[in-house]
Amino acid sequence: MNIYDFEVNDLAGKKVKLADYKGKVLLIVNIASRCGNTPQLDGLQKIYEKYKDKGFEILAFPSNEFAGQEPLNGEAIQEFCTLNYGVSFKVFDKTKVKGSDAIPLYKYLAEQTKVLFMDNYPKWNFQKYLIDRNGNVVDYFNPFKSPTSDNITESIEKCLN
Repeated sequence: MNIYDFEVNDLAGKKVKLADYKGKVLLIVNIASRCGNTPQLDGLQKIYEKYKDKGFEILAFPSNEFAGQEPLNGEAIQEFCTLNYGVSFKVFDKTKVKGSDAIPLYKYLAEQTKVLFMDNYPKWNFQKYLIDRNGNVVDYFNPFKSPTSDNITESIEKCLN
């Protein structure tokens, strides 16, 4: 099993097969519009622009599970991201990303990045999971790590090469 076995909903509620991203390096991140980390959308857009022509995609999943920091729904989320941060990467439907209510994709990500015996669900908004071109989870980054940090960009570049 890998990332390509999952389907998720876009902002219009339409199913999207992650198999459509085969051969791409992916950064999967849970986002929120009213979080102290929300300015990371700017950094995410910067790395998206830097690497998109090399086969890199960002898949953003809004979530309201951390202190109610995503009150928006549907197209209002995309509008917020685009107007405030120029986001042009894919933003999916608002979803659950932690615990037993998490969507299957996030249960898989948590299992694949397990620390000792603990599943690694997002601890807050903007936790990032890096997926290689073969659909394997290769790394994850805590919610407070800037998307433009050397640690993240070097990991992306390693996967792209």
